[in-house]
Amino acid sequence: MINVLIVDDDPLQLLYLSATLSKLDGVQIEKYTSAKKALAVCAEKTWDLVLLDYQMPDLHGLEFVAKLRAMDQHRETPVLMVTASSDPVIKHQMLAFGTVDFLQKPIDAIEMQARARNLIHLHQATQQLKFKNKMLHSNVEELAMELQLREHETLLVMARTAEFRDSQTGSHLTRMAEYSRLIARSLNLNEGLIEKIYLAAPMHDVGKIGIPDHILHKPAKLDPDEWTEMKRHTQYGYDILGNARTPVLRLGGEIALCHHEAWNGTGYPRGISGEAIPISARIVSVADIFDALTTKRPYKEAWTMHEALDELNKLSDKTLDPACVQGLMNSLDQAIIIMESNRDAV
Repeated sequence: MINVLIVDDDPLQLLYLSATLSKLDGVQIEKYTSAKKALAVCAEKTWDLVLLDYQMPDLHGLEFVAKLRAMDQHRETPVLMVTASSDPVIKHQMLAFGTVDFLQKPIDAIEMQARARNLIHLHQATQQLKFKNKMLHSNVEELAMELQLREHETLLVMARTAEFRDSQTGSHLTRMAEYSRLIARSLNLNEGLIEKIYLAAPMHDVGKIGIPDHILHKPAKLDPDEWTEMKRHTQYGYDILGNARTPVLRLGGEIALCHHEAWNGTGYPRGISGEAIPISARIVSVADIFDALTTKRPYKEAWTMHEALDELNKLSDKTLDPACVQGLMNSLDQAIIIMESNRDAV
């Protein structure tokens, strides 16, 4: 159905315009002699074409078009204006105010039908194209979201492979990734980096895939050679991820390499200190230790929140970045919610 609005204060002219356009296929016409009443209707309806007179007593045609264009739904509605004037200045004004085309009186019926038909078809084609573009954009966004979810799932599968070999708890990766995001937000990092840290954090121990089982699962204290090999998991993690094309994977490599570095330079593998340690690794270190302290492991019971926070404060400015520790403290209420929502199955 093609919806057309006709506005003309002359009843005979209105009847002629209506009769002429009604011959077009599928046209439904609504007509008014009052421009103000017609404009009020425009606030509630949309049209495929508006045909109106230039000179009307209650509202000038140019003013009508200006008010029509101010409505969001009519920014692109085609307007065909009728005028008795041949003054080019007036015609220029019509176009400047948003009139798409104009007809000069006396109106030739064939010409009016042709121009109206062309404007209607052009408008409908434009609207269809916009709709298709919108759907395409929506589909692209859905595909991008699906790819992002698949990438995240792949990262988690890789990370859980390493955690499974190390007998870590099922929800450890989820919790420490959430804690990492909390700390990053508390530090006012940009949202893009925050999301990348959240996605990359679970990859911190992926290098343990390369550690022999007799070392990884040894129930006793590691001897010096075994400890040297264990520490190599940081380099193994970087070797796996560090040269990837995907930014999140590269960040995972950075975290894997540096999450055992210490604020005071006593960590490994390179012994770097302070802000020379990437912020991603400093954040993940705090998140990882906090989760390790507050959850039960085969070799220990869960510490109380007071004990865990006391330990973090002791490590602050020594092995841990004090700003990251404070960032967790500032978000403690949210951290507790994360903890309660992701408890390990008993």
